[in-house]
Amino acid sequence: MKIERLELQSKHLTEQLKFYRDVLELEIPVYDETSFEVKVGYTSIKFTEDNNATPYHIAFHIPDKQEEIALTWTKGKVPILRNNSDEIIDFSNWSAKSFYFYDADKNIVEFIARRNLFKPESSLFSEENIIGVAEIGLATENIEEKFLFLQKNCELEVYDGNFEKFSAIGDDEGLLITINKELKDWFPTEDKAFASPFKIKFSHRGKQYYLKFENDKLTTYSA
Repeated sequence: MKIERLELQSKHLTEQLKFYRDVLELEIPVYDETSFEVKVGYTSIKFTEDNNATPYHIAFHIPDKQEEIALTWTKGKVPILRNNSDEIIDFSNWSAKSFYFYDADKNIVEFIARRNLFKPESSLFSEENIIGVAEIGLATENIEEKFLFLQKNCELEVYDGNFEKFSAIGDDEGLLITINKELKDWFPTEDKAFASPFKIKFSHRGKQYYLKFENDKLTTYSA
């Protein structure tokens, strides 16, 4: 599941633009008074201004075994969100290591290095090493309903978890981190999870899919 495009809402659009352009130093190919797009590796993310926007969880792939140098690079720009005293979290069952920080909208942003994907091409790390979107959070009241929709319409399967509190749906390349917002909050901060709306374009098994999540419902849409 390769996430090629996301469309998200932003409550603080000007600050968010400055964060992705000036702090993370990413390319902004399109912007106007109400929206902007940021290029993150193979993914494009569009942020559209909405005064009622609520936070998201977004993860980005970084190269295998570069979590330490990526952490140093990121700490020079933003505070790191800790889990107890840990800055880097070892997800051994996923063969991955991650760390987290906030963007200007208080979205929980994650850099994740997977041991079986994306071997490094350099011993250095910069914004050019951010590979693409790895995950988007989907907070809902009914995980099983969302999974059955994704299985039927997109041939996605459960990667980890269950239908009670947490289910990662997809594969190593891309995941919908689906949680029951009534029973679970976002890791590692325990920030309240909202059913924040988004649009997503992704490819999977040679096909392209366009989905919209809004008002706790998933639907397909045409490009």
